Amino acid sequence: MKEITFELQTEFIPLIQLLKYTGIADSGADASFMVLNQEVLCNGLIELRKRYKVVKGDVIETADTRILIH
Repeated sequence: MKEITFELQTEFIPLIQLLKYTGIADSGADASFMVLNQEVLCNGLIELRKRYKVVKGDVIETADTRILIH
C-alpha cells in the first residue's frame, strides 16, 4: 500500500478536495464517486460524507493508498 503524508496548512480540508490534491482522484466528480461507492475509509470507518472535514491526525485510506494527515 502506498503511503502519503499530507501537511495540512489550514484547520481542515474537505475529503473530496484532499482526494483531488493528492492525485488519488482525477476530478471532484471522481472523488465524489469514490466516496459514494464506499471506497474511502476515514480512521478505519467507511466515510460517506463528501464534505467530511479532514483534520490533523486523521488517516484516510483507499484500496491502494493511505494518507496520513499532519
